[in-house]
Amino acid sequence: MIIGDNREQVIENIKKAANSRNLNAKVEVGDPVMSLDERLKLVDDFWKNQASLKGKINDTIGHYMYSLFAKTITASTEIVGAENLRDLPRGGAIVTANHFNQFDSLTIKRLADHEHHKLSIVIKDTNLMLPGFLRYLMNYVGTIPIVDSPHYIGNDFIKYLHNALDRDNWVLIYPEQEMWWNYRKPRKLQRGAYYFAAKQNVPIISTFVEIQDLPKLEKQDNNFYQTKYIVHVLPVIYPDLNLSEKESSTKMKEQDYKQKVAAYERIYGKKLNYDFSNDDIAGWHQQ
Repeated sequence: MIIGDNREQVIENIKKAANSRNLNAKVEVGDPVMSLDERLKLVDDFWKNQASLKGKINDTIGHYMYSLFAKTITASTEIVGAENLRDLPRGGAIVTANHFNQFDSLTIKRLADHEHHKLSIVIKDTNLMLPGFLRYLMNYVGTIPIVDSPHYIGNDFIKYLHNALDRDNWVLIYPEQEMWWNYRKPRKLQRGAYYFAAKQNVPIISTFVEIQDLPKLEKQDNNFYQTKYIVHVLPVIYPDLNLSEKESSTKMKEQDYKQKVAAYERIYGKKLNYDFSNDDIAGWHQQ
């Protein structure tokens, strides 16, 4: 699925960032640019709307549509390794995944549905301003927006995250932060997701999504072919209660990165190397 213009420019941005090892760089073009005050107001308005009758009605509609999309748009998605969840205690958990598409959360939604869990999704604040129908979905599918503000993260965000986990939801957090469109490789992880897991004493459900090119007959446009996804469920990672929150979160982050790298190398049959190659972008076939 191709969402957004300027894919060739985005790929060029990915190439430059990967070769310079700036693996959490922003590579998309045309995203909203807002001041911190504007973003804080945007998120404050979001939560006020969520509490209104109109917001609750739209939320019901949004959840229904999102479940429908998970069954249709990602109908070919496979789940491998679900046995790793066999001993997972009932309750909330944080899910980590590679971030490669505006709709890649649908693959994790399928996993959550398979395991009979509701899914909440942590998103960047500016995603609430995405164009068209994406904006509606970002506002009404159980999202928890995050603002790069210590006060907001330490107060409002933690409260809403705790509420979701307390309802036994799985909460999807992308520790790679920025989306790299159709990028196959796992990238360096930021510590936030693991800090929240340590602070809330919940496990990390570690996943890695494989992106396969479909046959050339299923071409989308001149340079891109359709793709399909396989969600690989990796061993669950638990906080170490004998360590401080910082130490425990660092340990979880390092373990998750090792698992994702090992999954990549096993799935694609090659050692991880961040020097860019055309094969790094799934579905891309230059003329």
